[in-house]
Amino acid sequence: MLKIEHGNDSKLIELARSVRQTVFIGEQGIAPELEYDDLDPDCIHFVGLVESEPVTTARLRPIGEGVGKVERVATLATARGNGYAKEIMLAIESVARASALRELKLGAQLTALPFYERLGYEAYGDEFLDADIPHRMMKKSW
Repeated sequence: MLKIEHGNDSKLIELARSVRQTVFIGEQGIAPELEYDDLDPDCIHFVGLVESEPVTTARLRPIGEGVGKVERVATLATARGNGYAKEIMLAIESVARASALRELKLGAQLTALPFYERLGYEAYGDEFLDADIPHRMMKKSW
């Protein structure tokens, strides 16, 4: 059973970073200086826990009037295929709606486009590289 916590206290940020460390730095080879930025304090962090262990994470950052950006969506390899990333995304959307955001944007790795499309996100703009990984921007409005 996945338990999702959200907020921006230092304990939650550290749990989120542990998942990001494993997925982005360990698996995908992204340099730590690219993964860890100074935006964490400005974000709402979401961490999914199974038996008190962090297995999935994402963060939400306000970027404009009524618009938020979903970033750093990651699930440990051992926890994939259980719908945890979907649960995190739905939790983010719930918090976004409650805080008067009316649109979410995100930069999706090309391999993740179908996942976000199933959640109602639409790709826009040209393909771009982020940390040498091909991405496309996506958005969802309500």
